[in-house]
Amino acid sequence: MPTITLPDGKNIEFPKEVTGLDVAEKISKSLLKQALIMSVDGELKDLYFSIKKDCSVKIFTAKDSEGLEVIRHDTAHIMAMAVQELYPGTQVTIGPVIENGFYYDFARKEPFTEDDLDKIEKKMSEIIDKDVKTRREVWKRDKAISHFKKIGENYKAEIIESIPESEELTVYHHGDTWHDLCRGPHLVSSGKIGKAFKLTKVAGAYWRGDSKNEMLQRIYGTSWASQKDLDNYLKRIEEAEKRDHRKLGKEMDLFHFREESPGSVFWHEKGWALFQKLINYMKMKQDIAGYKEINTPEVLDRSLWEKSGHWEKFGANMYTSTTPDEKIFAIKPMNCPGCVEVFNQGLKSYKDLPLKMSEFGKVHRYEPSGALHGLLRVRAFTQDDAHIFCTEDQITKECLIVTNLILEIYKDLGFEDVVLKYSDRPELRVGDDSVWDKAEAALLEAVKATKLEYTINKGEGAFYGPKIEFVLRDAIGRDWQCGTLQVDFNLPGRLGASYVDKDGTKKVPVMLHRALFGSLERFIGILIENYSGKLPFWISPLQVTVIPVSNDFDKYAKEVNVKIKKNGISCDVDLRNHNLNYKIREHSLKKIPILLICGKKEVDSNSVTIRRLDSNKQENIDLNNFIKTYSALSKSPN
Repeated sequence: MPTITLPDGKNIEFPKEVTGLDVAEKISKSLLKQALIMSVDGELKDLYFSIKKDCSVKIFTAKDSEGLEVIRHDTAHIMAMAVQELYPGTQVTIGPVIENGFYYDFARKEPFTEDDLDKIEKKMSEIIDKDVKTRREVWKRDKAISHFKKIGENYKAEIIESIPESEELTVYHHGDTWHDLCRGPHLVSSGKIGKAFKLTKVAGAYWRGDSKNEMLQRIYGTSWASQKDLDNYLKRIEEAEKRDHRKLGKEMDLFHFREESPGSVFWHEKGWALFQKLINYMKMKQDIAGYKEINTPEVLDRSLWEKSGHWEKFGANMYTSTTPDEKIFAIKPMNCPGCVEVFNQGLKSYKDLPLKMSEFGKVHRYEPSGALHGLLRVRAFTQDDAHIFCTEDQITKECLIVTNLILEIYKDLGFEDVVLKYSDRPELRVGDDSVWDKAEAALLEAVKATKLEYTINKGEGAFYGPKIEFVLRDAIGRDWQCGTLQVDFNLPGRLGASYVDKDGTKKVPVMLHRALFGSLERFIGILIENYSGKLPFWISPLQVTVIPVSNDFDKYAKEVNVKIKKNGISCDVDLRNHNLNYKIREHSLKKIPILLICGKKEVDSNSVTIRRLDSNKQENIDLNNFIKTYSALSKSPN
């Protein structure tokens, strides 16, 4: 006779064991119709799971993230079912839920086409309309391996062989003809999925993510609670494609990539100007905040990375080289050890703390080629790093100062919707638990003191300390993790850092790792997409282009260009032998904020005619007034 405790604290008694469906029906008929999944004592279960003892139960619908996730999980299964019905002999491998959707990897000789996706979608709709029932079974390991090998699902058999013997193996059946190995949970039937789904693309994917293995075909899809939600998502995707920084970067002549150096940016003149503007802005903000800029070598001996712990935890992602005298060096994947080496030069006192050192350090990390994505995922990038050496009682205050600095900078750049993610100790870490306890407590106190919205990511901290991630939301509602702040009680001691305390004893400082952008490359990619290439005037790499109406006015146009440049505005002059409309279209495509047209009227009156980006309106203004106004606008915020 189980007693069910609901989220509001109410208890419902049943005379015998019940399912989630029974509980939902007891609460209300409408909830029974909407119910998708449940949690039993905090563990997600299918609605037909049998409840035999007292417990807490929560029913989830499509309005809940748990409900939406199971819709996507079931949609993935129905997609795989449709694929195997349409294309017999295709093997299914893995098909997880991802952000905003799902995917499944298939082993098939023939490539899937766009027409195939349409066929698969139609078959999925047919299966959903049939409302086939879902059934869960527990299988023995030997039976499962033998069964999947017998039906030609060798990848699935390999997956089972890699699962620990102590782990329960569950198989989910959708209808009488299709099943797959899966932990679940799932919906009670396919009809609960609805029709708000769309298959989006096909891509290649190596089996188990290893380039040495076979190439599989990955079909991506998305699924939502309603058609309205699906339509809104597809619109966001369409808008995101328009804003793709790779496309805009080419149009704006900012950068390019080459196969000769995968994951490394070839910056063009205007792209490098944007890069430098951001760095100069950061230098100004950091100088005001009391940071001292340093620079450390890009190549360091293996022994330093072993001392720091990076060799053990990060070695597989480091670029290394062996010299003729058989010494092993590594190109730095982060700046931290080099900064500690600078701190270690000269005796430090408690009076020197907090000591803030900043570095715009170029780092290299090996990323699989399939993971590279323009500026957003690279192998070589510049971190706007800083390390703050402080005492334990300074941690919370310094973390708050860093947080406020980050938020101020994001606001200057147009990002005001920011949330925090707090991550505590991972399984693989260095340092004693007592040290981690102190670090986590101090950082969490700082997080709470900000009064900002935050979430907790269990086990997602760095290997040397807990961290805060700063997540900003862009113009079309996408979240980007950018800045980080990490508390480190471990690295300074491992590398011999110390200071003399008030009592004359030597103590190890706490080290705060801090990056505001994360990396310059990635942040520039985010900026471009957020503004759709139409960057704020003060960081636009080329702010003004002067265009003479004809060659007769080249001299005046060149004079205007020089005067504008002398007043700190980035400016160029277009003297090419093309007509005016052609030049206007070309420079508009390159997202130049201001075009200045010069003709007879302008020469006679010492003026310019302004044409602003995305506007057909023109305004004649005295040249000196233009310079006065826009030289002020070209300066970065203080």
